[in-house]
Amino acid sequence: MLAAGGFTQYETSAFAKPAGDTNSRCRHNLNYWNFGDYLGIGAGAHSKLSNHETIWREARHRNPRAYLEGAVRGDFISTQQSVAGGDLPGEFMMNALRLNEGFLPRLFTERTGLPLAVIEESVLAARREGLLETAAGPIRPTPRGRRFLNRLLAGFLNDSRA
Repeated sequence: MLAAGGFTQYETSAFAKPAGDTNSRCRHNLNYWNFGDYLGIGAGAHSKLSNHETIWREARHRNPRAYLEGAVRGDFISTQQSVAGGDLPGEFMMNALRLNEGFLPRLFTERTGLPLAVIEESVLAARREGLLETAAGPIRPTPRGRRFLNRLLAGFLNDSRA
């Protein structure tokens, strides 16, 4: 029905209708799927922040009262954790492979600080299973890979080669 209405699926759970030279894709979600940084502000908000040494995930206090009381003390953060190097490939792929168009290989290195070689075996295995395409520039899920996205992503989780 969406295709008949002029919408195209660009992401696992999102469709958009082209509008001239631009389109109506959700820009802030595209930042997430491209493993970009974001700062969460307000009760229950989440952040992903990178520097040259690590990637941090943070969550603000969920309860509005706790959040406001924390604000008085300068303590907004409920939890903060560094993303371990071995988890970076899986975290990146879990986001980037939601996009039908996938990602350019250089983005993996830019956003994780890791060489593409750390996921090479997993990429080749997914390609052999017909879950990934890699020939035309971007690394992207095939129609089969989109259908079985969890199976595709499992090959990248907790990749100990990082």
